[in-house]
Parts: sequence; C-alpha cells; structure tokens
Amino acid sequence: MNRRSGGKRQGVLAVALWLGVLAGHLPAAEPHLIGHWRLAADGTDSSGNKLHATPHGVGFGAAAPDDKTPAATFDGRSARLTVSPDRRLGLGAGDFTVALWLRCGGEPGDLVTMYDPKKRFGFNLSLRTNTGVTSSQPNVRQLQFGIDAGTEPTWADEGRPGNAVLAFALAVHDGSLYAGTCGNGKDDVGRVYRYEGPGRWADCGAPDKCNAVSAMAVYRGKLYAATAKYRFAGSALPESGNPNRGGGVYRYDGGTAWTEVGRLPETEAVGGLVVYKDRLYASSLYRPAGFFRYEAGGRWEAQPVPDGKRVESLAVHGGHLWATSYDGGRVYRYDGSSWKDYGQLEDNTQTYSFAVQRGRLCVGTWPSGKAYRLTDGEAWEDMGRLGGELEVMGMLVHNGHLYAGSLPLAEVYRHDGGQSWTRTAQLDKTPDVKYRRAWTMAQHGGRLFCSTLPSGRVYSLTAGACVTHDRELPAGWQHVAAVRRGGVLRLYVGGKLATESVRFDPARFDLTNGESLVIGAGAGANYRGAIRDVRLYAGALGDGEVTRLVRESGHR
Repeated sequence: MNRRSGGKRQGVLAVALWLGVLAGHLPAAEPHLIGHWRLAADGTDSSGNKLHATPHGVGFGAAAPDDKTPAATFDGRSARLTVSPDRRLGLGAGDFTVALWLRCGGEPGDLVTMYDPKKRFGFNLSLRTNTGVTSSQPNVRQLQFGIDAGTEPTWADEGRPGNAVLAFALAVHDGSLYAGTCGNGKDDVGRVYRYEGPGRWADCGAPDKCNAVSAMAVYRGKLYAATAKYRFAGSALPESGNPNRGGGVYRYDGGTAWTEVGRLPETEAVGGLVVYKDRLYASSLYRPAGFFRYEAGGRWEAQPVPDGKRVESLAVHGGHLWATSYDGGRVYRYDGSSWKDYGQLEDNTQTYSFAVQRGRLCVGTWPSGKAYRLTDGEAWEDMGRLGGELEVMGMLVHNGHLYAGSLPLAEVYRHDGGQSWTRTAQLDKTPDVKYRRAWTMAQHGGRLFCSTLPSGRVYSLTAGACVTHDRELPAGWQHVAAVRRGGVLRLYVGGKLATESVRFDPARFDLTNGESLVIGAGAGANYRGAIRDVRLYAGALGDGEVTRLVRESGHR
C-alpha cells in the first residue's frame, strides 16, 4: 500500500467514524473542556481558552448567610454573565456537556443558554417553576434541557381523561402528569387522572362532589387540588346537571385517596392556586371576590382583595404574587399584605393567564386576543394578537419560546418576537359550537401539554429535542449536568442519571448559531439564586465521568 492510497483510506475512515458518531452508533471522541467558569470572584475562564464571561449586575461571594461557598449570585431581575460569540463555542451537530452547581434562593429560571430565538437554533438549560397558567401551578423546580435547529413543532393527541369536557387543571408531581377534569353530565363529578402514555389515563379518584377540579399545585412535596361548580354558560355550552358547590381544597394521598384540607368561605368555585413565600393561596372564580391563605388545621384565612375585585389566575414573579381579574381587565400585584393596581390593559375586560418571557411578566387578555408584557418602566407593552382570536388562555415558555392557547378556535401560537405570532395548530375542531378553548398547559416528558374544551382531549407538542426531570429539584446546593450524546439528551442530578429523552435524529440538530453563551438568563425567567463552577465540554461525559466531576468539584 503506498502512502497516498493509505492516506485516502484513512480519510474515508475518519469521515465514516464521524458520521457514525452523529448517528449515535459509535462512541464519540474524548470530551475536552471548552470553558470553565468557577464564578468564585469574577467571570474568568479557567480552561486556558480565555473565554471570559462578562458579569452584568452579578454579585460574587457567599451564596447565603448560612453558606460560605463563593459563587455568583443572581437577583432574578437583570443579572447575568455573557460569553461573547467565539468559534470555539460552536457545538455543531456534535456531542456536548454543560455542568454546574446551583443553589436556588428564590424563583428558578434559565441557567445556561446559547440560543438564537429568530432562527430557533441552540440549547437551553433551565430550572422552571410555572405559575399562573390559567388556574394552576403546573411545574415546580423542574429541570429542562432542550436543543433545536429550526425544526417545525408537531402535535400528538394524548387522549381524553375519562369523559371530560375539559381538563381544567394540569400539574406535574413526583414524575407524573396529572389532569383535573370537568364534566357537564348530571352524574359527572370532577376527577383527577394520571397520564400513563398516549391515550391512557389512570383514574385517581374524585376529591369532591361538584363538577370540576379547577386548579392544582404542588405544595411542600404534596399534590393539592381545588374544586369548582363550573358554569358552562361561560363557554356557551349547556349547564351541568350536577348541583353541588365546589370551593374545597384537597391533598392527594395516593391511589384514589384524597384528604380535604378545608373549604374557602362563601366560594362555590376555586379560580387559582399558587405557592407564594412557602404559603398556599387560593382565589374565588365567581363573585363574591375572595382571596385566601391556607393556615394550620384546614383553615383558610381571608386576605384583602383589591377594590373588591376578583383575582383569578395567580402567579409569582419578582418576589411578588400577581393576579389577573375578570373585573375590568386589570392586573394586580400583592406583597403579602396589600395590592397594587397595574391598570387596565387597553380596552380589555378580562385578563386570563401569566407567563414570564425573557425576564418580563406576560399576561393574556379578552376580548382583544392579545398578550402584553410588563416593561422595566412598569408599563404594558403590546405583544400582538394571536391570529384572529379573541382570548389568550394558558401560556408557557418551552424550549426557548413562549406558546399561548386561544379562544374561540382552540389554536396554539408561538411568539416569534415583537408582535409576531406563528400558529402551530388548531387543537379542538368540535363542530357546531361557539367556543373552543386551548385552556391550560404543563411541561412533562420533554413536551408541552395542552388541554382543550369541549372535546376534553389533551395534546402534546414536540419542539426540537427536549428532556425534563419531572421531580422537584431539592433545596440546597445541587450539581446538574446536561449531556447531548448522539441522538439522546440526558440530565444528571448529583452525579446520577436522572432522566433521558426519547431518541432523535442527531443530524437534524446542528446548533451553530453565533450567539453569546449566557449564564443566569434566557428565554424564560431570569434566575434568582447562586451558581458556581460552570463547565462546557465538547463531547459527552459518561456516567462515571459525571460522578467524578461531582466528587472533585463538590460543595465546599
């Protein structure tokens, strides 16, 4: 064999090996460190590559009074670190690993991102608590790791929980997705179902005797459900024959067992449920206006309401509790004792739901069919109308983008910047009805789930490739590693494999985008807490390598 022919064969072999790696059939090359930001005192890159991070409003020092570990601290408002675009940050279609230590001191948010929102290219590693998604708190301290390269989203029918007209509430707890349903038959009662896979929902029982489970939230590690006598006339449907009032709140005890933890005074229907400063709050859907805090012994203590107005969807953002209202299309902010009125959103008469996008609070409205975003100057900025729709219902940031459901066609739109919205699908096509609703949302199993009325079906969206750790991340210092290996995404917590994605075609996901790498901010909420020892590797760390990394970089 002469040298030229040998070199040619070696070149062919090298190409074949690289294609094999991309296809996920062969082991990738040995991982090497692209950047290492210790974040003990500044944004210096310790890898030797001089990819230094510029801090913006970030503090350095002890993470908390009870913790002397040096770290970068983020205020949840504008703090972040940025690493300027560099060819060495180009991940392409190859394997990579992001690893870090975090201590969440308040509201979760984006951890490390490198994403072009216009082209939808890049990756997002986030810790999410979603609140105010119509009536529920669907996700609590949920780790998410996603990639995309401009792929088109797809929807899948996940079936109908029981004989629901609507899955009023969605929430993720202890690895599973739960749906609280609503029916309008004479003998229908609101039930809770657990998602078991496409078309399969396990009956977890009926907490109450009324027709709806209207809100859910996870509080101190337990799933709570609130109930309602829903008035179907508000959705232009025949009223329920079930006469029983709601207003109860229940704790899930497993199987089909529920324990009542009190009833809201003078309340026939619970409108919102949320955890704020480690206390559980609930609101009344209908008049009289009511806002309550859970106390020991099953007692719900009445709290003030703003100017006698109803507060409906409840969200937490910037250290405050926020509320929509069906009375006058206003938004209110609560600090634990009093309310501040943030005004009416143009000529809207109702506000419906919340989400946090790029650190800003967003709200959905009726009847303009628009979403609005709160600016730094505390004014409302018009984000545009969702097609020709009249009402914006559940909203949620998933894998780099804000999605929102609507009425009257039950469409779901993706926000593409400015006042631009892209329609992804019409989910409910029930004929001969006035209103169809894409009602509420949750993230589970790396997908975005959305419920509909009046078909009662639940659908899931796949946008790019994504994996979620569907258990609440524990408090205190936690080590997290996100790994792309071939056609699978993996999340490690504390050095142990926590979950992995379904397999995808890696050749479809070349992440090259020329964007900055950002620590502590991204497409959703800005992170509030401490982060240290951020590492970016070209290549996928294996199980043993992640374990060693945790041991060597451990909490000091």
